[in-house]
Amino acid sequence: MRPLLLLAALLGVACRPHHAANAPPVRSPRDTARVTQRPTAVVRDTALEQRAARLELKVLEQEAQVDELQSRLDDARREVVRAMAKLQSLATRAEAASGMAEAEIALQALRTANGNSAPPSPEYGQGSQLLQLATTEFDQQNYAGALYLATEAKNAAAAGRGRVASDDRSTMRRGEVAFALPLRLQTTGRANVREGPGAGFKVLFTLETGVPIVAYSYVDQWVRVRDESDRAGWIHQTLIDRRQ
Repeated sequence: MRPLLLLAALLGVACRPHHAANAPPVRSPRDTARVTQRPTAVVRDTALEQRAARLELKVLEQEAQVDELQSRLDDARREVVRAMAKLQSLATRAEAASGMAEAEIALQALRTANGNSAPPSPEYGQGSQLLQLATTEFDQQNYAGALYLATEAKNAAAAGRGRVASDDRSTMRRGEVAFALPLRLQTTGRANVREGPGAGFKVLFTLETGVPIVAYSYVDQWVRVRDESDRAGWIHQTLIDRRQ
């Protein structure tokens, strides 16, 4: 019996498939699912945005000041040319004195309208400086120069009165900052003008693209403006720019 059992065992080994002996071990399937990264949340820095907005308004303000100074320089040059070309048409002493008196009255009226206890407006300071220069020229008997400077002082007082009419000092908003001088701007798109500095305030009227406006002050990104029809309100900074 043993020879038969041994023979059967040998036959079983010989009949086993060759590839089964050499087959690699079975491996467990790998997890090929990709790990999806979560999108990074974008954090908005509101304080930084407001600071950038205020800087943009400051740039507009400074550009307006540069334009105003350049305009005054051009006017002064033209005045000098006229004085040199027409010496016989120089203003008399009486005309210069009258112009200076009118400028002084206009500046005093501006100070009263602004409130004697309130800080002087930028226009009042500018007008006072021009009036001092006019006095200096008058003392040097340059009556044409004195009259010209007195007229500029009156113009500054008129601009100041326009600001007071636009933003009543008794209703100044919290955090409202006045520009150094009124900015001549225009709308860059169809824009709502609201009752206060915020999207939650009532819409007073709507302006189309390219409408001229004058800006007087701002709160964050909202600017207090007045249009050519003498309508006042607040408009968002992104909807205005310098006049072309």
